[in-house]
Amino acid sequence: MSLKLNVIVTSTRPGRNGLKIGQWVADFARENSDFEVELVDLADFDLPLLDEPNHPMAQDYKHEHTKRWSAVNAKADAFVFVSPEYNYFPAASTVNAIQTLHKEWHKKPVGLVGYGGVSGGVRAMQSAKILMTTVSMMPLPQEVPIPFVFNFLTEDGKFNPADEVQQGTKAMLGELAGWAETLKPLRAEELKQAA
Repeated sequence: MSLKLNVIVTSTRPGRNGLKIGQWVADFARENSDFEVELVDLADFDLPLLDEPNHPMAQDYKHEHTKRWSAVNAKADAFVFVSPEYNYFPAASTVNAIQTLHKEWHKKPVGLVGYGGVSGGVRAMQSAKILMTTVSMMPLPQEVPIPFVFNFLTEDGKFNPADEVQQGTKAMLGELAGWAETLKPLRAEELKQAA
């Protein structure tokens, strides 16, 4: 069964490091998993703050940016969110990206890669998990924190992680694949009953 993984870079801040980390995660997933991997940069979608007139559960989207965001995530079987920690919390863009949709997230596993200073994004990842469960995503207990992220950015603009980050990412991808395969038939059954 072919499984599609979206690696979502959620920071849209100018000068962000998320895209470098997201590119590394996507490349690593292509080399170390059987997922079909797509790197999804939230900055490419220009999502305003909750500008749809209808509740996301209805999937009656009026704006092109929401339709594009919906389409790219509806076809995924699993996600990795690459997110910074701002003030002990996920970036506002992360929260908005999740709350803009609803059914597109249902019964899909998600791994988190967090980055920041001493905490490595752990506090933000824990907060994001609460939101993710309310839209029926399944956040994994395995997460990948990257403390002191600047120590792993090279002069040529690449992310060169520590061995522990590589090991943690590989373990997380294995868990994601197992859960994605398990949950895919449940989603198919749900769609069949809704038709």
